[in-house]
Amino acid sequence: MKYRLVDSEEILVVGLSAEANFQNISQVTPLLAGQFMPRLNEIKSRKNVSILSLQNYNYFDFKTFNPKETFEKWIGVEVSNLDDVPEKMDTMSITSGRYLVIDFKGSIPDFIKFWQNIHSSWLPNSKFELDDRPHFERLPPSYNPMRTINEEEIWIPIK
Repeated sequence: MKYRLVDSEEILVVGLSAEANFQNISQVTPLLAGQFMPRLNEIKSRKNVSILSLQNYNYFDFKTFNPKETFEKWIGVEVSNLDDVPEKMDTMSITSGRYLVIDFKGSIPDFIKFWQNIHSSWLPNSKFELDDRPHFERLPPSYNPMRTINEEEIWIPIK
């Protein structure tokens, strides 16, 4: 598997969040995106044009996977500061650390299979260990869930 290692500084995020689990994430994500995307221009301190689809697992144990275990699901953007946060939006600060970054190109069903393989098979047999920081996908402006094929970056926190 091709990947690169990125040592990230602190990442500040502004967006919307909701509780999710692996049984309802395919419903929660489009609802959050539908609420967030029309408000995108309200965020003045964006660092780039990417959208973050973020999961804050809070010590989720992938070895004893439970599809009903809840985590925070976010749709947001990276910002340079948290000074001017639009009303009713959430903020998050992701501490600095190392990420395993994988470029992905394919359909949403292909992404789900790829993601499951990374966490259930590849990562446990690699030299890397998961870190307890949010995981996210960095989506380019061209990303559209209605398209058959999309490109994105998968960011997995490691130590």
